[in-house]
Formats: sequence, structure tokens, C-alpha cells
Amino acid sequence: MNETAHIEHRDYVGAKLGMWLFLFTEILLFGGMFLVYSVYRAVNTADFHEAGMEMNVTIGAVNTLILLTSSLTMALSISAIKNNAKMRSVLFQAVTIVLGIAFLVNKYFEWADHIRHGFYPDSPKLLAMSHGKILFFGLYYVMTGIHALHVVIGISIIGFVLILTLRDSVSGTDYVKLENTGLFWHIVDVIWIYLFPLFYLIL
Repeated sequence: MNETAHIEHRDYVGAKLGMWLFLFTEILLFGGMFLVYSVYRAVNTADFHEAGMEMNVTIGAVNTLILLTSSLTMALSISAIKNNAKMRSVLFQAVTIVLGIAFLVNKYFEWADHIRHGFYPDSPKLLAMSHGKILFFGLYYVMTGIHALHVVIGISIIGFVLILTLRDSVSGTDYVKLENTGLFWHIVDVIWIYLFPLFYLIL
């Protein structure tokens, strides 16, 4: 291995390691929130069940399908660039962005519906409910809100990498930026797979 190849390999490994370390902090963040949720749910089982009946399972299921599909298109974009299919990779990245936006649009309408029915933090209707239901909706807005923020960040990063791909800064010989973006997007999708049953399929 010549010196240039050695440096490139070292940079690739360093970039991947850095990304995994960052993702570990994300897992810790959401893992902590899942733990808090589990404790409060164990203490307020009946209230959490009743509050969960207000969730729109259809929208939650559609958003789950959207994010699962977006994970597929993201993986396909990486596979395409590895095979030097630049425009196919760009297409799949663009589709991933569109799916991410569709997720956010659905989430906007869902939140708007909850707010219209008086289920939002410090609303008179919510404050008149039991402590457990207040906790449920508080956790719902915090956890799904932070997740939605991650979706926005992910869309922005994918858009940036798409531009780099068009400019050949991401290519079949240098695709670590796209791979790392894919890792971030996949972790966002995995987190939603946990959020969906916790809030929408609660028994």
C-alpha cells in the first residue's frame, strides 16, 4: 500500500469511527428518553393506555412505511455510487429527501389535529386530565419533536451530500460522506420504529 492509499484508508476509517461515536451519543439520548417513558408508563399504565387512544394509528403507520422506504432508497443511493452510477445515486438521494418531507408533512397535520382538539402542553383541556395523561402527551411532544428535528437535520445533510455528488466530490472512489449520511438516516428511522409502538400501539 502506497502512502496516498494509506492516508485515504486512515481518513476513511477515522470518518467512520467518528460517525459511529456520534451515533452512540444519539442512542444514549433517545435511550434515556425511552427509559423515562418506561418508568412513567409502568406507574401510570391505565392513563397511558387511555391517552394512547387519541393517537392516529393510520398516520403513524403511514409514517413508519415512509421512513422504512426512505431507508431503502438511501441504501440504494450508496449502492449506486459504489457502482459509479452517479445519476442513479442522485435520484435515490432525492427520493429519500422527498420521503423525509412527506414524513414531516404528516407529522405537521397530526400535531395540528392534536392541538385543534386541545391536546397540547399547558392547554386547559390537558391540565384538567390526570397526571399520567399529562405525562403521556408531554413525552409524546418532546420525543416525537426531537425525532422530527433529527429528520429535518437528516434531510438537510442529504441535500448537501446530493450537491456534493453532482459536483463529483462524492464518487465511486470517495463515498464516505454518503455512507455516514446513510448511517445517520438509518438511526433516525430505527428510533421511529421504537417510537411508533410506544405511542401509537400502546396497550
